[in-house]
Amino acid sequence: MARLLLAVAVGLLIAIQIVRNAVVSALAASWPDTAARVWRDHPATAISLGLTQIAKAVREGAAVPATTFEAVSNAARGAPFSPEPFLVRGVQRQLSGRRSEALQAFLAAEHRDPRSLPAHYFLADYFFRAGDAGRGLVEAAALARLAPGGIPSAAPYLAAYGKQRSAWPQLRKIFDRNPPLAAATLATLANDPANADSIMALAGPKQRISGAAWFQILIAKLIEAQQYDRAHGIWLSVTRQHGTREQILHDPQFADSTSPPPFNWELTSSSVGLAERQPDGRLHVMFYGQQDGLLARQLLLLHPGRYRMSMSVTGAGDKRGSLNWSLRCNPLQAPFAAISLHVASARPWQFDVPPECGAQWLELSGVSGEVTQQLDLSISQLKLEREPTHD
Repeated sequence: MARLLLAVAVGLLIAIQIVRNAVVSALAASWPDTAARVWRDHPATAISLGLTQIAKAVREGAAVPATTFEAVSNAARGAPFSPEPFLVRGVQRQLSGRRSEALQAFLAAEHRDPRSLPAHYFLADYFFRAGDAGRGLVEAAALARLAPGGIPSAAPYLAAYGKQRSAWPQLRKIFDRNPPLAAATLATLANDPANADSIMALAGPKQRISGAAWFQILIAKLIEAQQYDRAHGIWLSVTRQHGTREQILHDPQFADSTSPPPFNWELTSSSVGLAERQPDGRLHVMFYGQQDGLLARQLLLLHPGRYRMSMSVTGAGDKRGSLNWSLRCNPLQAPFAAISLHVASARPWQFDVPPECGAQWLELSGVSGEVTQQLDLSISQLKLEREPTHD
């Protein structure tokens, strides 16, 4: 009986060891910290932890401790068929200035394991530092494709080279094969409005959609930089609208439900109230009357001068005084013109756009009173035009 129990115990220990080894080997390449919690002394774990430390030091321009190289080399003896010894050799040669030998070592590591994340990382880093953007981009794309969470890591690399015209043909090929990587790279580029030309050159048909993150980021950044004409031009291109700057109000019929703000209506559904498109060119507005707030708005690009706006309003009677139209220069908060909806529905609203006001927010807002009054009305036949000048 004692021998039987011993045999069972040994069998269980062997089974646990086999499972543990498989789990660590699966985790080590992608999640070395997790693998270390399972089995820190496993060769794959030690190698991955060491390579992570080396990669971090290389990226930050810091010295790699000699103990790290020693740990990886020692662990590599327990994994004779792995590419890691070549990676360690490549990093050592690179740090000692023997760049051609470093490249050969990195290529040998990648040849041994084409799916090796560290091999792709060091090759991408090598090629980018050498100014070979084409090969660097290929390695970065492979890194993004193979690594869990690799796309956010690779996007900054690709974005850095997206600013260079010479890299555009290679990037377009990569983007065509890897739409998620394209989306992440374009979104990274979009944070700087100076990259607008690069983005428009790189964004192919698959990326030129109004719901794309890069599009929303870029339009917001261009408006923040007060590059209104550029923002409007890109908005027209991506939304495939045929208007121009001279078309001073987009969608006065409230029929365009696909084009996004800010050069189309931004309609609210909140605790303030509701604004929604209706058939027959109407805007349905409900104001709950309990708190002040915005119900609808659009960014305009009106030239300085005098304008008039007219509309038809049905419903709610004289309670329309709780709703106001206003205009303010971006990015200022105070309006330069305002009128109650009740007055604007009775006669055209005339106002003057001041100089040095490159873009204006046309806003419909609700104003609560001492007594809560809920409004339910429709706006139609909206028309905005510039008054003729008389010399």
